[in-house]
Amino acid sequence: MASDPMSVNSSAREPPAPPGSGADEEPKYGGYTRFELELEFVQALGNPLYLNHLASRKLLSNPAFIAYLDYLQYWSRPPYLKYITYPGPTFKNLQLLQQEKFRQDIISPDLVERLRVEGMKAGIDWHRESFPSTA
Repeated sequence: MASDPMSVNSSAREPPAPPGSGADEEPKYGGYTRFELELEFVQALGNPLYLNHLASRKLLSNPAFIAYLDYLQYWSRPPYLKYITYPGPTFKNLQLLQQEKFRQDIISPDLVERLRVEGMKAGIDWHRESFPSTA
């Protein structure tokens, strides 16, 4: 299991080299590098419905998975930060996942809906601020 990118030993490893860093060719898992797999997974954490799914599968109470979530915080720093498509919700949720109470509460459909609505509102507000109406 040591070669699994989400193994319990992941927290002891260094983050994968970003593309174009000149590092040796990384091994592939199902055709993808560890960088690609971890990028896709960390971005999925921006979706409250996915967090609810993880909670329903009892992953958010698994100590190895919690350690993996802590390990993934490297994505919030350069040079990895620039690869995140939606940094706001992704990093907000990654930070919230470090709290035991949030990991327990995300099973609630009410919390999921509140996070979903907040995310949509933040996107609309950003769009309005970035592209003000000329009318």
